[in-house]
Amino acid sequence: MSDEPQPQQPNKGWAPRKPQAAGEGKPDTPHKPDQASKPKKAKRTKRTGWRRLIPTWRVVLSTCVIGVLLLIGGFFLGYSLVHIPAANALATKQSNVYLYADGSVLARDGEVNRESVALARISKDAQHAVLAAEDRDFYTESAIDPMAMIRGGWNTATGKGKQSGSTITQQYVKNYYLAQDQTITRKVKEFFISIKLDREKSKSEILEGYLNTSFFGRGAYGIQAAAHAYYGIDAKDLTAAQGAYLASLLNAPSQYDVVAHPENKSAAESRWNYVLDGMADQGWLTESERAAAKFPMPKETTISTSMSGQRGYVVNIVKNHLVQNDIVAEEELDRGGYRITTTLQKDKQDAFVKAVDDKLMSKLDKKDRKVDNYVRAGGASVDTRTGKVVAMYNGIDYVKQYTPNATRRDFQVGSAFKPFVFASAVANGSKTQDGRLIKPGTVYDGTSERPVQGWSGGRYAPENEDHRDYGDVTVSEATDKSINAVYAQMAVDVGSDRVMRTAIDLGLSPSTPELTPSPSIALGVATASPLDMAEAYATLANHGKHGTYSLVEKVLKDGKHEVELPQRREQQAVSREAADTTTSVLRSVVQNGTATAAQAAGRPAAGKTGTAEEDTAAWFAGYTPELSTVVAVMGQDPKTAAHKSLYGATGLPRINGGGAPAEIWGQYTRNALKGEPVTDFDLRIQSGANVTESPSASASGEPGTGDESGSGDPTGDQDTGTGTPDRTGGGSTPPGSTGGDDTGDPSAGGPTSDGATTEPGPTGGGDDSANIGDSAEDGEGDPTGADGGNDDEGDTGTIAGIPIPPRRQ
Repeated sequence: MSDEPQPQQPNKGWAPRKPQAAGEGKPDTPHKPDQASKPKKAKRTKRTGWRRLIPTWRVVLSTCVIGVLLLIGGFFLGYSLVHIPAANALATKQSNVYLYADGSVLARDGEVNRESVALARISKDAQHAVLAAEDRDFYTESAIDPMAMIRGGWNTATGKGKQSGSTITQQYVKNYYLAQDQTITRKVKEFFISIKLDREKSKSEILEGYLNTSFFGRGAYGIQAAAHAYYGIDAKDLTAAQGAYLASLLNAPSQYDVVAHPENKSAAESRWNYVLDGMADQGWLTESERAAAKFPMPKETTISTSMSGQRGYVVNIVKNHLVQNDIVAEEELDRGGYRITTTLQKDKQDAFVKAVDDKLMSKLDKKDRKVDNYVRAGGASVDTRTGKVVAMYNGIDYVKQYTPNATRRDFQVGSAFKPFVFASAVANGSKTQDGRLIKPGTVYDGTSERPVQGWSGGRYAPENEDHRDYGDVTVSEATDKSINAVYAQMAVDVGSDRVMRTAIDLGLSPSTPELTPSPSIALGVATASPLDMAEAYATLANHGKHGTYSLVEKVLKDGKHEVELPQRREQQAVSREAADTTTSVLRSVVQNGTATAAQAAGRPAAGKTGTAEEDTAAWFAGYTPELSTVVAVMGQDPKTAAHKSLYGATGLPRINGGGAPAEIWGQYTRNALKGEPVTDFDLRIQSGANVTESPSASASGEPGTGDESGSGDPTGDQDTGTGTPDRTGGGSTPPGSTGGDDTGDPSAGGPTSDGATTEPGPTGGGDDSANIGDSAEDGEGDPTGADGGNDDEGDTGTIAGIPIPPRRQ
C-alpha cells in the first residue's frame, strides 16, 4: 500500500456542482425548472424576552370582537331573562286618609304614611323642583345614564360620598320594584328593568311613580304625605319654594329637616338654593320669581296618624260603614291607599266636643265622686235635608275609651221613643178604644199603673214616675210630661206591630235590640244608638221623608280611581201630616215640657227627653229645621263595662234628659248653626189637632181584654222584670189639675207641673204581662231634680231607704 496521502472525498452536499449541459444527466430524470429564479420565503422572527408578553394585533382584534359579541349577547340575554317584577310590599303600602267635608285632614291610619296621588294633583312647581334636584334631563334622556353611573361610582370609590348616578327612572325602579340593598345583582336588575320600563311607560307615569314612592323624612313616603308632614297642605298647593325644600330632602331626608336639626340649616338652604337655581336655568322659574323666593320654614313635627281624641272613633265607624255597605272590601281597606272624604264638618265637630266638655265633663269630680267615673257621653248630628252626618261625639279619647258611644246599641232610649208611637198613630189614622181619632188634643187616662185596654198578651200596667197619677190629660200634655200610662195605651190602640214598623221606616235598624211589638215598645225598651235616633228624628224634621244617613262624600283609590257610592234614595216613611203634627207636639216639650234647657239654641226646636231603666242613661233627641241631633249620657263601669246608674253624677241627685243632654244639645246647636239664618218650621198639621176630645162617660174606666185580676201589684202573676229597687211614697195630682198650658215659666228652668214617669225593664217582647215599668222616667223641669210640681210634696220617693227626688228628663 502506498504511503502517499490519498485524496479525501468531500462530504455529500458540499461538493461543487457543475452546470449540466442540456441533455446531460440520467436519461430517466425529468427536467425541472431552474430553482434559482424563485424568491425565497422570509422567516418569522421569533419573539423573545419581555416582548412575548405583549399581545399581537391579531389577539387584540380577536378579543375585541369576541368581547363585543359577548356583551351584545349578554345584553339580550339579560333583557330577555329579567322581567319587570311586581311592586315590593313597602312601595304599595299606604295609609288611608280620612278628610273632613272641607278637605282638611281628619285622620290617617296604617303603619306607612303614604298617600299616592295622580301627577295632576302635584303642583308643577313641585314637579320641576324634583327634576331640578334629581334629573334635569329626565324628559329627554334615556332610562339610564352610563356616564353618570361611572361618575357616581368613581366618586364613591374616591371617598366623595355614595353617589348612585342613577336617573329618576332607575331610582323609581329601586323604590318601587326592588330592595334598597347595594348589591351587584340588584344593580343589574335595576339596569334592565329601567330600560324595559322606559319602553313600556311614559315619562309622566314614571315621574308620578317616583314622586309617590320617594322617602322625604318624618315618616312620609310620597310627596303628598310629605306636603302634609312639613307644611300641612296638599301636594297640589306646594309653591316653588316649598317644592324646592321637599326636593332637597330627597338627598338627605333626616339631616335636612331644619326643625329636627337646626344645626344643618345652612346646608339645607344651600341645597335649596341649588334646586331653585336649577329651576331658573331650565326656564321653570323667571328671574324675578327666583329672586323673590324665601326659604320656607316647615312646621313643627306632628304625628299625623294619631288616633287620639275623636279621630280613632271616626276612622273605625267610617271603616265599618264602607264595609257593611259593600262600598270597599275590608281586605282592600287594609291594603291602604284610600282617600275618604267624610260628611263631617270640622266646625260642627269641634262645637260638639266643646259642648260636651262645657256642660258635662267639666263638672265631673272623679276623685271625690265614684259615680263620676261611670259617666260617658255619645251623640250624633244629621242634616235633616240631606241625611249627612255632620258631627259625632263618641267619647273623651279613643286611646282611653274605645267604645264609640255614637253608634253603640246597648242602652235603652227611654221616652225618646214615644214620638214614634204618636207619629204612627196619626199616620195610620188610629183610634182609641172608644173610637176617638188620636190627635194632640185627644184625652187619655194618665193614672199610674192603669192596666192597658185591648192588649191580649196578659196584664200590663206600667207605672208613672213615682207612681204619680195625672188623671185625664191630652196627648200633648202627656208628651210634655212623658206619661207612661198614656203612651202604653196608645201603643195598643195603634197596634204595637205598626209602631215597630213606623220606627223602622223612620230610621231605626230592624235589628235594633229589644225592638219588638208589645205595649212596652212605647216606653223605649229598645236600645237604638244615638246615630239611629238622629236619623229617625231627621225624618220627622224632613216632613216624613226618610233617606238613610251618609257618612262618606267621596272615596278615591290611589288618588285617581273614584269608588262608586250608593245613591241616596228618599221615601215617604210617614205622611207629612203625621210628621208635622208630631213636630208640633215636640215643640211643646221644648217650650213647656221637660226639655226647656234646649231653648238655649235660640231657634225654633222640637224634641223629646228620655231616661233608661235605673237611670243608666239619659237622652235628649231634638231638631231644628236644619239639624237633627241626639245626645245621650250613659253610665258604664270603666273596668267591667257593666251598665251603671248615674244617681249623684255631677253632684246632682239624678242625670236626666232635661239636664246635661238638653244643655249640651242647646249649646251645640247654637254654635253649629251660628251665622245661618233662623228659620221656623213649616208645618201642615192634622185637622183639628188642638181640639180637646175627652172619652165618653160610658167608655171611661172600662177594662181591656188583658188579665186585670190584680190591683196593680207588681208581684202578682207577672214576670217581675228588672228587679229595680222599689219606690214608695208619692202623692197624686187630682185629675185635670194641670192643663197643657199650666206649665209655669220656662225661663225659671222648667214647667211647674210634675210629669215623672217610669220606664219598663229590659224585656220588650213576648209576654209583657209584667209591670216592667220599674225603670224611672222623669218629667220635671228642675235641673237639680227637686220637685217642681204644684202640690207634690210627697213625690220624693225612696230607693233603699234613701230619699230620691223626682227627675227631670
